[in-house]
This record gives sequence, structure tokens and C-alpha cells, in this order.
Amino acid sequence: MTPIPESVPPIEVRMAEIVFPNHTNHMGTLFGGQALAWMDKAAFLAAARYSRRTVVTARSDQVDFKLPIRIGQMVETIGRIVEVGRSSMKVEVELIAEDLHSGERKLCTRGHFVMIALGDDGHPTAVPTLPGTPAADAVDAD
Repeated sequence: MTPIPESVPPIEVRMAEIVFPNHTNHMGTLFGGQALAWMDKAAFLAAARYSRRTVVTARSDQVDFKLPIRIGQMVETIGRIVEVGRSSMKVEVELIAEDLHSGERKLCTRGHFVMIALGDDGHPTAVPTLPGTPAADAVDAD
């Protein structure tokens, strides 16, 4: 396999899941905890991919559950780096439900997560600045 050269760190990751009965509550809708787990996973992957470091979750900010997600729907989870501090990365995560028969898509949940990059010593370490922005330190949680 030929490697693809990257001049700019990737800022986005996308994942897809199908909602099965074991992911849902008695109403047949996605458990909030399952939604948060998928969102945290996407935030982790986006931050680790961007920084090429081990990352940990420092904070989850407001998560808005706008619409229910039902059994049988596909869920696309999109994690996108939106701010970068010295060692922190703010990741916006969206859950979009898609009906596989009609193709109808709806934004159901959105939240923000702050991830911290760790060096080999397990302490916070610097990450690249976000392309197109001045060096930022507004979201550092460390």
C-alpha cells in the first residue's frame, strides 16, 4: 500500500453504527449513555489522529439531545477539531441518524469534548496549531 502524504493534519473523523435493540431503552430509542460513548470515541479518534499522540478526555461540554434515534437507524458520528490550545483540542461531535430505506437524515445530538494530548511521560504535551488560525491557548484545560 502506498502511503498518502499529509501536509495538513486531518481534523475530522467519521464513524457509522447501526442501532440494535441492545443499544436502546424501553421506548426503542438509543440510550443516552450509548450516544455519549460513541461521541467520546469519535472525539478520541479525531484528537489522536490530529495530534498523533495518546489523548484523554478532559471534559465534555454541553451535549444537546435534540431528537431520538430509533432501532434500525444508521448513526453517523462526526468528530471535528474546532479549537486547539497548547496541549488541548476541542472536538465538536454530531450524531446524525439516517433512515436506511428513505435516506432521510437528521442531526439528533451535538456536543463538545476537550481532549488532552499526552507525551511519553504521561504529561500534557504540545500539539500542532490548527491550520488557518493563530496559535491558540483559549481551550487549554491543563
